[in-house]
Amino acid sequence: MIPLASLPDRGASSVTVRGLHHTYRSGHGEVEALRDLSLDIPSGGYVALMGPSGAGKSTFLSLLGGLEPLQAGSIRVGDRELADLTGDDLAAYRRETVGFVFQHYGLVSVLSAIENVELSMVLSRTGRSQRRRRALDLLGAVGLAARRDHRPAALSGGERQRVAIARAIANEPSLLLADEPTGNLDEEATVSVLALLESIRSRTGCTLLVVTHNHLVADRATTRRRLVDGRWVT
Repeated sequence: MIPLASLPDRGASSVTVRGLHHTYRSGHGEVEALRDLSLDIPSGGYVALMGPSGAGKSTFLSLLGGLEPLQAGSIRVGDRELADLTGDDLAAYRRETVGFVFQHYGLVSVLSAIENVELSMVLSRTGRSQRRRRALDLLGAVGLAARRDHRPAALSGGERQRVAIARAIANEPSLLLADEPTGNLDEEATVSVLALLESIRSRTGCTLLVVTHNHLVADRATTRRRLVDGRWVT
């Protein structure tokens, strides 16, 4: 197991969703992406969200992460009601409370591994020397200290995802959102990345929500929910 002793214990955020509804406009009219969704995730929970393409999973994650404005319903993360957050407060929520891990890594190709991890701390106004020390600690925690100066093109898919995870937790989020984090990985790398996410949750106490198509991934979570056409199904 990758040692994670360097990670701080910041705690977790509970999630309370009520009556969430979201509609997109397209050339063919309105598309209901989410329909009257409610969900409770306790602090430190581990939830897998499944469903076919177009079911609304990524929309749900985007709303939870404050990347899209709420249209109807409410989302409370910890003591914050997302509908009440605007401008700097919303940016601070995304920067300080939420960590994002994406299927396609989202690394900047011209930056090294350590520079990619540092990037997430720039907007939080962390000092340069502190950023560098923390990025080194995090790369060590995910087993990539020796690859610190490699750019993404020189890393394997599993290594790129571990850099992306290190970047996601750099600001010590209490809510970690992972959108198909193993979708581009082989079985060995999938197991490694899942073990890393689970170790981070165990060590820091953060709440973890993973969107996945893979039943093997979903079966590792303590709670599983399935979306079809924007609605929960059993």
